[in-house]
Amino acid sequence: MKVVIVMGSRSDLDFARKVAENLERFGIEYEMRVTSAHKTPEKLLKILKEYDRVVFITIAGRSNALSGFVDANTLNPVIACPPYSDKFGGADIFSSLRMPSGVAPMVILEPENCALAAAKIIALYDEDVRKRIEEYQKRKKEEVERADEELRAK
Repeated sequence: MKVVIVMGSRSDLDFARKVAENLERFGIEYEMRVTSAHKTPEKLLKILKEYDRVVFITIAGRSNALSGFVDANTLNPVIACPPYSDKFGGADIFSSLRMPSGVAPMVILEPENCALAAAKIIALYDEDVRKRIEEYQKRKKEEVERADEELRAK
């Protein structure tokens, strides 16, 4: 199982790369695509038909119609990971959170956590990814323990 990262525009590429780097840590294959629910909906529908049994990660800033559009037109899991923007005081995030009934993309704001969520979905079917998640979680716990030890040593 792989991940398809769908960006609303090329300006989302740097943010998408952060997600991709974290997918690589879990050994997950991914593909990146650019299309827009607003500007190229026919192309987006065509892209969705190209993939079966994948996890879609949607990355779109401003008005995030992309995530809802993708989710409404696929049976596959969809994770919305919209880039944060100071420009609108963070209010643009609401377009990712407020979806109509029957449309349910997950919303995860941090690229690392987005990749982790995708990995956990894939780990239901892939034991190697599951082991990488276990190792990742162990490292995260060790980081906290180390920080506590360092703080107490001072």
